[in-house]
Parts: sequence; structure tokens; C-alpha cells
Amino acid sequence: MIGELYMTGNIIEIENLTMRFNLAQEQFSGLKDLIIMASKGKLKFNEFYALKNVMLKIKKGEAWGIIGRNGSGKSTLLKLISGIYTPTSGAIKVKGTIAPLIELGAGFDPELTARENIFLNGAVLGYSHRFMQDHFDKIVNFSELEQFIDVPIKNFSSGMVARLGFSIATMVKADILIIDEILAVGDANFQEKCYKRMCNMMENGTTVLFVSHNVKDVEKICKKVLWLEHGQIKMVGNSNEVCQSYQNEMKE
Repeated sequence: MIGELYMTGNIIEIENLTMRFNLAQEQFSGLKDLIIMASKGKLKFNEFYALKNVMLKIKKGEAWGIIGRNGSGKSTLLKLISGIYTPTSGAIKVKGTIAPLIELGAGFDPELTARENIFLNGAVLGYSHRFMQDHFDKIVNFSELEQFIDVPIKNFSSGMVARLGFSIATMVKADILIIDEILAVGDANFQEKCYKRMCNMMENGTTVLFVSHNVKDVEKICKKVLWLEHGQIKMVGNSNEVCQSYQNEMKE
């Protein structure tokens, strides 16, 4: 459930959030086999809980880091907040616009040029063609991809795709900026450029949710951190305290 918030201060509220996936036990080679097995009642599933009873309240303008091992539920949580997934149970209440950078290349067509993909990705985010035309030069200049603007992005490196995606998603001030690991593929100079833009957005009231395995980056950007373990909250609180506890456990 995703609804509007009427409580002062909180821009995101998560209540008893659970996300369950059904994983097929049997192997099948395609959709036809899947349908046949399902029609004969032979298709069995294992339940997998990506998240279980997660509770969290985030205030407008806060920067939250989300950390944890692979498979701990970090990306699932971001997709639920973004509205990509619908929770199995519990509720998510979100107020405001979201600029999601969750999967590298999401909203892009690899066969199209960077120029064409700017307008395509803008449409996916809900912007008009005219709006994208007005912001086109700013996007290209920030991405530093002027020389490659008419090259199909299937020929781009992962870092170039990340540059383009970040430049589009942050061209205007969103209420909530969601970033999942994609900055890790960029070079150091562009990462610093992105961090400065995020800081500027936060100073102007944007809420940031930042997922990264680089604890130093999390501490640099975020004042608060949520640590997930096996889909449940392991620890939540001050960035330095949570990150230190996480690093100590990783060393054991």
C-alpha cells in the first residue's frame, strides 16, 4: 500500500513491511513448460522473505544510508519505496516526487543513442518532450558525454551509463533521491561531482536514500543508517555508530 502522508515532518513511513517471493523448486526451460507444470499442479514453490516486519520513519531532508550483505533486502526496500514492487503486507507511505537510480541502465534502450535515451528516460520519469529539450544541455554538460551524445549506449561503459542516468535523475530537485550502488562504477572525479550535487540537493530539502557497500561513502553522505540482515533490521541509528558496528562484524 502506498499513500499520502498527513503527519508533519515525515516524508516516508514504513510500517511492518514484509515482502515475500515464491521461488519455484523445479527447473523449467521456458514459459510453455511453466504453464504445463502449473496446469498439472506440479509446480511447487519455496517462500523467500526478502524483507520481514521492517519499520522506519524518515524525515524530509534527511540522508539515510542502507547497508548490509548481499541479499539482505536493500534493493528490495528501495523498489518498494519507489513503487516498483507491491508489499506482501504492511504499508509504505510516501509524500513527494521520487528520482530513482536503482538499476544501471533502467529506463534506457541500448540500441538508441544517448541523445534519444535522454528523452526516453525523461518520459519514463514523467517529463514532457519540451521539458527535456529545455534541460537537455544541462544534462549533457553535467554528464560530460558531449562527444558521445549520438553514440548508441550499448557501446557505453557502465560508468558512462551511470553518468547519464545520474545527470537525468538529478536535473531538477526531487523530493526523494534514491541511489543504489550505481555511483560505484564511476571514476573518482565524477563521483565527487555527484556527491556535491547530492549535498546541494539535501541543502535544498531533498531526502536521500543511499545504498552502498562502501561504508566510507555512506558515512560521508549520510547522518543516519539502516543496517539490514536477512531482510530484518539489525541496527538503525547514527551513521558512525552503525557503520562501525557493521565493519566490526564484517571483520569477524
